[in-house]
Amino acid sequence: MLLAFDTSSAAVTVALATPTGEIVASSTTVDALRHGELLAPAIAAALESAGITPRDLTGIAVGVGPGPFTGLRVGLVTARTMGEVLGIEVSGVCSLDILARQSSLSLPVAVATDARRKEIYWALYDGPAADGSRRRLEGPAVDKPAEVAHVLSGLPVIGRGAVLYADVLGVADADVAEYPSAEVLATGVATRTLEVVAPEPLYLRRPDVTMSAGPKSVL
Repeated sequence: MLLAFDTSSAAVTVALATPTGEIVASSTTVDALRHGELLAPAIAAALESAGITPRDLTGIAVGVGPGPFTGLRVGLVTARTMGEVLGIEVSGVCSLDILARQSSLSLPVAVATDARRKEIYWALYDGPAADGSRRRLEGPAVDKPAEVAHVLSGLPVIGRGAVLYADVLGVADADVAEYPSAEVLATGVATRTLEVVAPEPLYLRRPDVTMSAGPKSVL
């Protein structure tokens, strides 16, 4: 059984799939501040729903971002720890690739997610192949929406960024998938229609942490 989850966005999404990609359990909770609290119970609930234990898992798939430092770290650390303890393979997938795979459109698409700081993570994708896979043409990158609006112009835009910056990006219909789906991640990895990478975080920019310069002089 394949366990899949993604914490690169405000959503904590978890799914279990058979080796052929059939989904047997899944859940998604949107709460940008509670990734650490929500992920482990969601995994436990999925395993219980499927009637299996962690030892029955044959692999783990995890979204590697790009995404905010804290949420992304929760998912990657959990995946790598479980993989090491259970002795099973951990497959990483770019979270923007997951969103692109969620689109049912037979056209090239753009993905734009919330990068905070009034910026978006974005990438461009070709139309779907016969198996539903999409080739990434450009990105991932992080920019202010106005700076890349001309790049995304004319394409359907998927992701939270399309909702937050619909006017700037020229998105006519904001009724789109906002967050990566663990169901799509699980099916995509099981059927090899999503590109697998190392389970390393894709941040695109440095976290909001600075090294201390030492104590200040009181003189």
